[in-house]
Parts: sequence; C-alpha cells; structure tokens
Amino acid sequence: MAIRILHVENTPALPVGSGTPPGHRKTFAERVRTDPLSTIITVSIDVLSASVATGLGAFWALKTDKVIPPIWMAIVFVPVVVVMLALRGVYHRRLNRKFLDEIGPIETTVALASMFLLSAMLARDVAWQPGAVVFKVWICAAVLMPFGRLVRTTVQRSLRRHHYLVSPTIIVGNGRVAGQIINRLEAFPEHGLVPVGIVDAEPWFGYPGDPRPALPYLGPPKNIEDAIRQTRAEGIVIAFSRTQDEVLTPVVRAAHLHDLRVWVVPRMFDVIGERVRVEHVGGLPLLALPHTDPRGWQFTVKHVFDRAVSALVLLFISPVFLTLALLVKLSSPGPVFFRQPRVGRDGRVFDCLKFRTMRAPRASDAEFQLKSGAAPGGVEGVDRRTKVGKVLRATSLDELPQFLNVLRGEMSLVGPRPERPEFVELFEAQIKRYGERHRVKAGVTGWAQVHGLRGQTSIADRAEWDNYYIENWSLALDLKILALTIPAVLRRAE
Repeated sequence: MAIRILHVENTPALPVGSGTPPGHRKTFAERVRTDPLSTIITVSIDVLSASVATGLGAFWALKTDKVIPPIWMAIVFVPVVVVMLALRGVYHRRLNRKFLDEIGPIETTVALASMFLLSAMLARDVAWQPGAVVFKVWICAAVLMPFGRLVRTTVQRSLRRHHYLVSPTIIVGNGRVAGQIINRLEAFPEHGLVPVGIVDAEPWFGYPGDPRPALPYLGPPKNIEDAIRQTRAEGIVIAFSRTQDEVLTPVVRAAHLHDLRVWVVPRMFDVIGERVRVEHVGGLPLLALPHTDPRGWQFTVKHVFDRAVSALVLLFISPVFLTLALLVKLSSPGPVFFRQPRVGRDGRVFDCLKFRTMRAPRASDAEFQLKSGAAPGGVEGVDRRTKVGKVLRATSLDELPQFLNVLRGEMSLVGPRPERPEFVELFEAQIKRYGERHRVKAGVTGWAQVHGLRGQTSIADRAEWDNYYIENWSLALDLKILALTIPAVLRRAE
C-alpha cells in the first residue's frame, strides 16, 4: 500500500458500519458492507452504465437504421471501457474526488473505447454501416456513465456529511500542522476521514493561541498497535512532530500490517502542489516540484480568454445589466456603481466596480470593527442595504460590473478576491504568505470562494486556498471553478 501525500481542504462517535477488527485484511463482503460506495461498487456502476448505454444504442440503431447489432458488441465494449478507466487510474481511491474531476477521464475513455469498437467491427467487415451504430452507443455512454458517477458522488457525499461511510483516522503528530489537519477533516467530512485520536511522543503542546483539539491522547508511537485496536482505525495521517523520523517508520509498517491507509504531510507542504512527481536516485525518493509562472505564455492565454468571455457575457446579459442599473438608480440617491480601491496583481491598486447596494452613510452610523482573524466583507457595521441591494447581495448580482474590470484587464474571471489597501497592509503583517496572492490578477470568483470562504471568514484560510490555486493553476482548473461558482451562488441565495 502506497504512502500518500495529503492534500485536505478538514469527533463524533464512530458511526455504525465504520471500522473493522484490525489485524486482518477486509474480505470482499466486509468491503461492500462497510463502504458500499468503494471501488467495488464504482466498477459495478460503470459496468451497469456501459451495459445500459450499449443496449440503448443498439435499440436506437434498430429503430432508426433498421440494423440489429451483434451481441458481441456489448461483450467487447463494456470490458474495454472498464479496463481503460482502470489503466487511467480512475479507480484509485482519493480523499475528495469531485464529479467534475471525473468527467474528463470518463469522456475520453468512452471515446477511445468507441473507436476500438468501431475498429473491431470494420476488421470483421460487417455488411452494414457500423459507424452509425457505434456513434449511437458512444452518445448513450457519454451521457449515462457520467450520470452514474454523479449519482454515486452525490450519495457518497451526503452519507459522509451525516457521518456514515467514514474511516476512523489516527493523527500522528502535534502542534499547529496537526491541528490544521484535524480542523480540515472535521470541517469537511466529505473527505471520509474522522479523527479519533492523537499519537505522539509527547502530549499536545501547540502554540499560544492554538486551541487543543478535543481528541484523546493515545500515547507514543511505540503504542500504535494498541491505538489501532482501541480506536478501530482505518487510516493514519502523519503530520509534523518533534519525534524523530526513524521512530515514525515502524508506525507506517504497523499501519500497513493492519491494512490501514497512510498519508504523510510533507515538510515543505507550502510548495508542493498536485502536479508533484516522485523520482528516485537509487533508493532515495525525490519530489520534483513543477513551477507555475504567472508571467508565462499560459497566463497570457488565460488573460485573452478572460477578456473574450467577459465581452460575450456582457453582451449576453446586457438587458439584465441595464435593468439592474435602473433599479439601483431608483432605489436611493447616489451613483449606479460603487467604486472601491482594491489591490490587484503586483500590488497595483484599481477601482473594483459593483452595483451600489447601500444608502449613503450617516454621521450617527456606528463604525465597523473588523473581527480578529477574519476578512472584511458582507454587512460591515450598520446595515445600510437598500431593498434592491439586499437582493443583489444575496444573489451576487452586485458583482456583475466586475466583468468590466476584467474587460479592462484589471481583473481575471478566476483568481484571488481583491482586498482594500489598508487591510492588505494589515494582513501581510499578520498572515503567512498573504502577499503571495498578488502574483496573479484578482478574480471575480476564486478557489476559496467556491469552498465557502466568502464574507467575514478566515483570512488565513483564504490565503491558503488562493496560493493553492496559483501553484496548481491550469485552464481546466479555471473552468472547474467557474462551474463550481454556479452552485456556490445558488447555495448562498437560499
């Protein structure tokens, strides 16, 4: 079993059905019983989806082309799809694989399997035209297979949020990083890991201001087998510790002996992204770290894409845009647009545009006090929102004028949300790596925002998510964030 580098974005009593007696490997029946949405069921869903797609495609061909496809077509197509998905690593278990991450590999695999099927039919020199039949099978599979994965992902995430189908997990280490791992796993149960105890050479020491997690201390690393039996753990996360590495190696060995999954938080986790490669010099592993260049040609393509899409969006929504502008003007005295200085790429200040949602301030209004550790935003101080403004804020329609900022080259569609200059100076002094957000243009939406970090939320968490976005940037990630923005806005408007 491989050691994994952990990327997490987070104790209830152990849920029914979680955990198996340690010391032996799970049988097929135990895997299905304890995790009915595991690899076994995922493969079964894919087999069912591909089989139904083949049947529908054949029925479609029979109705439209009066062709009866051979039975061997299904016998070939279904296993080819499953084998190709396995070869692409789609069945590897990951902590938080989202549905959007699966669409690309599935669609590519379906297309390749369809080409293989067409080649097989042409090789047999069938009397009828096989292209029309294969095309129909391809279309049906391209729709049904992602749909099956969507159902699986939705059910799994729902069950995990209600603390079902989660794995009891031991945290090895103490201090700030271990506490951060615990907080992330508890805040995001969809990862499927629930912390149940802490193992380290010494009890929790932490740092001033770091709250001690409400988890039991299970003893030093030499007691790891007792801790596994006590907690019925199914996973171990090795975080930072004062314990020497040679003492932790037996922990990994014991975890593998008991069939536990193991993750390791690397020492230089700040610079390790998803595209890191493991290479070897002799028996020594080396992490090859890819470099993201915000001034490279890839970001030039991104900025051209931003402006083109913004122009099309503004053209498409122009009737709505003008209607909202009129409503804002009629709602209260004042300008249509609210202009606020914000810090963008390389620390340059620009006027960020929004539809005005508030009345003018009065002398009697109380001053806004920023919460410690939180970002400004939302309703600051006295609620001065107009009736129209409340609707615009709730639906995020007040942000639409920022497409003009994108068109002018001051912002991107996706990137870290910009902040006011006075708060930037404060946060750069208080928050680790906060200033590194300004390596790229600010965005209308961002990786932090689609994960719920909006309004007066933790600025440290925002900086962490924003820097993750920059170091793992790709055009595909931008498209993923744009897709995730829609449900994020709808959730906020509920």
